[in-house]
Amino acid sequence: MTESIMSKAATMEIPINSNGDTGTLPEDDSLEQAAKLQWSLDEKVGSSRGTRDLQQVMVSGPNLNETSIVSGGYGGTAEGIIPTSSMKGSNMHHSSSSSSMSAEEATRGVAVEKLETMKKWGLNTYKCTKQMISERFGRGSRTVDLELEAQIEVLRDTKRKYENVLRLARALTNHFYNMVQTQHALGDTFADLSQKSPELRDEFGYNAETQKLLCKNGETLLGAINFFVSSINTLVNKTMEDTLMTIKMYENARLEYDAYRSDLEELSLGPRDAVAMARIEAAQQQYQTQKDKYERLRSDVIIKLKFLEENKVKVMHKQLLLFHNAISAYFAGNQQQLEQTLKQFNIKLRPPGADKPSWLEEQ
Repeated sequence: MTESIMSKAATMEIPINSNGDTGTLPEDDSLEQAAKLQWSLDEKVGSSRGTRDLQQVMVSGPNLNETSIVSGGYGGTAEGIIPTSSMKGSNMHHSSSSSSMSAEEATRGVAVEKLETMKKWGLNTYKCTKQMISERFGRGSRTVDLELEAQIEVLRDTKRKYENVLRLARALTNHFYNMVQTQHALGDTFADLSQKSPELRDEFGYNAETQKLLCKNGETLLGAINFFVSSINTLVNKTMEDTLMTIKMYENARLEYDAYRSDLEELSLGPRDAVAMARIEAAQQQYQTQKDKYERLRSDVIIKLKFLEENKVKVMHKQLLLFHNAISAYFAGNQQQLEQTLKQFNIKLRPPGADKPSWLEEQ
């Protein structure tokens, strides 16, 4: 319709008046209306296309992987365009490489720390071995505390003697236990024979009662001896052993102290240049550290020896009194005194069948 109107307008004649002015024709209005109609149609078409493009962009959205960043000013060349996908990949590669580098640095740090520890241990072992060999062959000097070493030697001798007492007490317990079991079996045999031998019923009966009484008193004495053995075992294998472990640490510290002392003395007799002075200063620090350690352990040993002696006297006074009273009462046949001795020391006897597990525990 628009094209027909425009073609009609193109073929129309324009009349000219006598003074050269164009006249007003009725077709002019139709031409203006045709032009306005064409402009409105073009505007509607353009707006509809823009709306569809905007909706498509809003629905689909931009592809961030294909978005470009333009570097430079207006009218720059295409060389300044950097795809964001390449930037994303480079950032990921940079983060992964940095994490791997940090892991490698941590591993390298642990390895270096272990190497330094091994180096210090090897150097310390070398110096201590050198000092020990020098002392054994009489070439090196050693720090001596005569009073403390005498107390240590007394403790070791006391421990050996107490271990012998413990061994003999255990042997006595085993032998006496076997004797009690024999008396128990002998009493049962006498009781059985008294039932089967009417002519010797009274004699077998007397002996059966005697063996049963001895068996009962023997079990009471066994309770006292077992308590004695348990207390001696705690004193020897726990209290004394703990003190001896501290003494061993003290002796190792003394050896290290003498080793670093000898090393410092050797360096002090050498040249006095810058390198030697640095070594002397480092040796002085190590010597002071070992000296502090040696003095601290020496003080610990003195305190433990004092407490051990007090504890030993207290424990052995109680246990020797118990052992004497129990043995005396048993061989005197004084059952009442024997039981009173166990009550005095708070010793509780187990029932005869307590050592055997119940039928529920056996299941």
